[in-house]
Amino acid sequence: MRVLPVGDDALLVEVSSGEQAEALHAELLRRRAEGSLRVRELVPAARTVLLDGLADPARLASELTATKLPPVPPRARAVIELPIRYDGPDLADVAAHWGVAEREVARIHAGTEFRVAFCGFAPGFGYLTGLPPRYEVPRRATPRTAVPAGAVALAGPYTGVYPRSSPGGWQLIGTTDAVLWDHTRVPAALLSPGARVRFVPVGDAGARGAVRG
Repeated sequence: MRVLPVGDDALLVEVSSGEQAEALHAELLRRRAEGSLRVRELVPAARTVLLDGLADPARLASELTATKLPPVPPRARAVIELPIRYDGPDLADVAAHWGVAEREVARIHAGTEFRVAFCGFAPGFGYLTGLPPRYEVPRRATPRTAVPAGAVALAGPYTGVYPRSSPGGWQLIGTTDAVLWDHTRVPAALLSPGARVRFVPVGDAGARGAVRG
């Protein structure tokens, strides 16, 4: 673990893996909830966590350096269910990379409970982990200039849903009608770090995202 100062009242903590970043973020959230950590904002990323708004960053940096991270704890939060049609243009390529039939890609993906490791790229875009390492896939050699909103995609160890149309190089395996970002909603983002997510196959275009305990 490496702790770097950022400005006058923030720290950037670097760890060696996404799993450690998730564990660190969960531990910091726990400390904030119990009142032992006063911080304005915690921002997780692939292998870092930013702590912003600290009263004494130097003291906390020393404490964090000596911290032994516990495993990521199970979350009691409800599962967010995202309806999905496995109709993406890269489904056949992903099936070939996995060495399975296309329907097996859908079965494996829908049978996985995902966790939002962090958010970024675009408002509402969550980087979801949960697939075993053997199902990691490379990004496309040539990114698309426009990926439609609602596209469900894979890249490396992550699953993601494009909240709006944008360029992208991930492998598209399906589509959802769930609204990932709505500025009129509170909170605007459907997904947040630590959230549990499942993809539920549907046969029509009218389903919307739901939360189930």
